[in-house]
Parts: sequence; structure tokens; C-alpha cells
Amino acid sequence: MGKGVDAKVATTEIDWDGVKAPSQEAFEVLAQAAFDRLPEEFRALCSDVIFNVTEFPEDDVLKELEAESPFDLLGLFSGVGMPQQGFSPQTGQMPNIIHLYRRPILDYWAEHDESIGSIVTHVMVHEIGHHFGFSDEDMEAIEQAAEHEG
Repeated sequence: MGKGVDAKVATTEIDWDGVKAPSQEAFEVLAQAAFDRLPEEFRALCSDVIFNVTEFPEDDVLKELEAESPFDLLGLFSGVGMPQQGFSPQTGQMPNIIHLYRRPILDYWAEHDESIGSIVTHVMVHEIGHHFGFSDEDMEAIEQAAEHEG
């Protein structure tokens, strides 16, 4: 406890029995809210991208990326990024998907001093950035714009 904080008062002000991590459904709402705060021009370019919230990455993804733990990966872009697409879409091409991994994101949130919304926004922007082939500087500017919206 911090200086001058009475432990009894601090623990009785919060109903700790009701505090839980966001459910899958709540996490999807959180992800949509994070997306809605992104700049309009950026969101308009994402019309062909599907967002998928799952608990953990698939085993084959972890193996391919040589992850040591299922908690190592917070998100993933799968598909063909715009720089690789060329000018005409390929027939039979799978859709572009941004995967957000709920449990690893919650684990990261528990260990860092950031809001869950900020973390989800960061992961989403980073993965969408892969779709567009953006630089780290481009992605940082988009995140900053989203923070000003929120």
C-alpha cells in the first residue's frame, strides 16, 4: 500500500468479489471501441479486414513463429498485406484477418501499467500496420491520433 493509505479502507472501497477480467464478449466490444477510435481515413482502408478475438494462438501458429509460450503472442495479421497484393485481388484468396489473443493480452495488462484499451489499441494498430506495410513511425502516429480520440 502507498504512504498514508489505510489497508482496511482501501480494500473495503472496492467490491473485489465483482472484479473480473473482461469476458470474450466484453473483449470483442473493447476491440471494436478501440477500432472506432482510430482515424477515419485509416478505418476506411480496413473494410476488407476481419477482426477475430480468440483465447490463444493456434498451436501451428506458435510453432511457425517459434514462440516459447502461448502468452508470447498478443496479436497476428494473417493474409496478404496490401504491398504484396498488387492491383488485382487473387481468386480463392483467404480473407485478411487480425487476430487478437485475449489471454496473452490480459496477461500483459496484469504485468504492465497501461490501460487494457491502450494495449488493445496498440496491438490492433500494429497488426493492421502489417496489412498496410506501415513503418513503426506511421503506426505510432496512428496510435497517438487514437489516444486523442479516446
